[in-house]
Amino acid sequence: MPQPDVITKGQRIEEVPVGGAVATDDRTRERILRFKKDFHQRILDQIDRRQSLNKYELKAQVEAITEKIFSREELPPFLGLSKDEFKKETFDNVLGFGPLEDLLGDTDVDDIMVVGHEKIFVERSGKLVLSGKAFLDDQHLRTVIDRMLRIIGKSVNDLSPYADGRLEDGSRINVVVQPLAVDGPQMTIRKFPETPLTVDDLIKRYDSMTQDMADFLKIAVRNRMNILVSGGSGTGKTTLLNALSNYIPEDERIVTIEDTAELKLKQPHVARMETRQPNFEGKGVVTIRDLVRNALRMRPDRIVVGETRGGEAIDMLQAMNTGHDGSLTTIHANSAEDGLLRLETMCTMAGLDIPLSSIRKQIAAAVDFIIQIGRFGDGTRKVIGVTEVLDMKADEYVIQDVFKFEREVILKDGTIKGKIKVVAPPLRFNSYVQSERDTLERIFGKGSSSAKAKPAAKAAAKSAKPPAKPPAKGSKPKSSKEAAN
Repeated sequence: MPQPDVITKGQRIEEVPVGGAVATDDRTRERILRFKKDFHQRILDQIDRRQSLNKYELKAQVEAITEKIFSREELPPFLGLSKDEFKKETFDNVLGFGPLEDLLGDTDVDDIMVVGHEKIFVERSGKLVLSGKAFLDDQHLRTVIDRMLRIIGKSVNDLSPYADGRLEDGSRINVVVQPLAVDGPQMTIRKFPETPLTVDDLIKRYDSMTQDMADFLKIAVRNRMNILVSGGSGTGKTTLLNALSNYIPEDERIVTIEDTAELKLKQPHVARMETRQPNFEGKGVVTIRDLVRNALRMRPDRIVVGETRGGEAIDMLQAMNTGHDGSLTTIHANSAEDGLLRLETMCTMAGLDIPLSSIRKQIAAAVDFIIQIGRFGDGTRKVIGVTEVLDMKADEYVIQDVFKFEREVILKDGTIKGKIKVVAPPLRFNSYVQSERDTLERIFGKGSSSAKAKPAAKAAAKSAKPPAKPPAKGSKPKSSKEAAN
């Protein structure tokens, strides 16, 4: 084993001239990495492996070994670290999650992305940056991965080279190792704040929506409208879904279904369910579709699905159309139209012999509003549109925008400026609470429906018959799209 760059106490330090700043940086970086790897190995070689130690005993032993080394050696100056800083880093590498320890505790970091042992990227304020931290080598990274997965009862190997899970702090972790990962083990960690963001946070702190839009969505949720939150990866779909769920009345029973439990609802009556991955024999898997079917037997008032991505879409639509109004879910799509088409595709994945026309009618009858979220180049996330699904006409969806984000200018630093504008009032929305009626009139204007509606939406509205009397509490007024079902 090569000798580490240690300096015995009393030894004179001599600077070694190196030509060029870049060469100095590269050489220093290599010396730092070599010193840390050697020091790490020296700690591991001296740990007593003959007895089973708990984490406290192991920490005490590592600390004793480190102090013994420091009693006869000084840290080389090229490290640029004090003894306390180096000791903490050593403990993190030997006992913890290595360079991820500080990143996991940094509240400004939203995502951590590891690409091999040398590159750790983080997302701060919506932008990806290189963290400047690194693992000692691929073996060190693999050790940390195994350590993190072992805590949550999972593992990766050649036969099962990827895994998903939820860490103790609620963060979501995804791991891919060889042979699937070409350039070394890869890991992605999506962090979630201890206190979930509220709609007020999205308005005041992040400027993601307007107060008018928030007031409208509050009325939509409380009046049991079925809502689909649509957007790409990392746009904040789950964050918005969680914020909207806080508008659900506290006297309702809510069943949540997720791949990895991320939602944190504040209502007192919430039944949370999470899927299960297959065991090492490939058995015991429980899918979202299984849980959606089971949820229908749990007497839910509302069903909230973290993400719809497969054959469970048809079961979700059936639930929305059979007395479980006010359900919420998310979907990966770039626009409201794409979201409806993706729902069609996912329904066909259920393996049921259902004509496409019937699927489309069920979608038009089930989905009331689609909220589209976008992530811009400057790192900001905004609700770029709220679209109402009105009806089916000639095998085409009749939809209209209620709110829409319009870009106005892009500044030199890439910041995008724009406004969320009211496009048209919802045509078949009825509220039987006077305060909600007043709010809707403030947002959209009294009697402005026929003036602002699109021609196709007008036709759909003309064919709809108004309810003879206010519906019972907890139900929606009938519309032409419900008749289509």
